[in-house]
This record gives sequence, C-alpha cells and structure tokens, in this order.
Amino acid sequence: MRILFGIVSIVIAGVSLGANCSIDLKGNDQMKFEEQSVTVAASCKTITVNLTHVGKLPAQAMGHNVVIAPTNAMQAIATDGMKAGLAQNYVSPTDARVIAHTKVIGGGEKTATSFPGSKLKAGGAYSFFCSFPGHVALMKGQLIVQ
Repeated sequence: MRILFGIVSIVIAGVSLGANCSIDLKGNDQMKFEEQSVTVAASCKTITVNLTHVGKLPAQAMGHNVVIAPTNAMQAIATDGMKAGLAQNYVSPTDARVIAHTKVIGGGEKTATSFPGSKLKAGGAYSFFCSFPGHVALMKGQLIVQ
C-alpha cells in the first residue's frame, strides 16, 4: 500500500484496484448509445464490454452490437461487416482491425465480451460503434485509454 497526497492507492501486480477495466454501454431503438465516450485504464489486464439493448425491437429489425477498433478503421469495418451478415454479427470473422466485438442483440437483451487490455495503448485513437447496417453513422463514440 502506498499513500500519495493523502489518497490511498492499492496496487496489486501493477494494476490499480481503482482502474476502470469495464465498458458499459446501453443502446436503444433510436439507434443511439447513451454514452458518447468511455474511458479505460491502460493498466487493465482484461477489458470487459457490457452491452444492454434497452429498446423493444428484435435483433433482425434493430439489432445492436459493440465493435472496438482504431478510429481510422471504423467505417471500413462497418462496410465489410455488412457483407458478413447477421449470422456473423455484422463483423467479418477475419478482420484483423477489429480489437473486440459483441454479438448482435435485440431489445431487452444483454451481452458481453472481454479482450486483453494489451490490445490498447494509452493515448491511442480508438472508437466503439455498432456495425449493424446503417447504425455506425449515429451509434459510435470515443474510447479513451489512460
């Protein structure tokens, strides 16, 4: 245990216990995530993405997923994902630009996925977005790694 400026910080195996290693997102039937940006710690060994679809429409009509990727690859990943189709969660299974993604879910459903924190670097330009056809224009946000 170490004390810095009166604030207690416990560090175990190089990871601060206060580190944010979880991304919690909610999507709705209006094609929006409630969050515009999320922050995770660069020290996370594993990062978990939790998605809740708070709408009512089924996955075939208004499905949502979360894709984590470098910002400059977002549109190309979404375009290639359309070709992959719903069976592949609108993500090409061989797309190396995709850091992580959840499955596509419909209203009232939840899903989650985890990935190694080492895939993200502090200060890198990353985004989260929905790759369901046509959703990337509105359903996207910044992923900040500190």
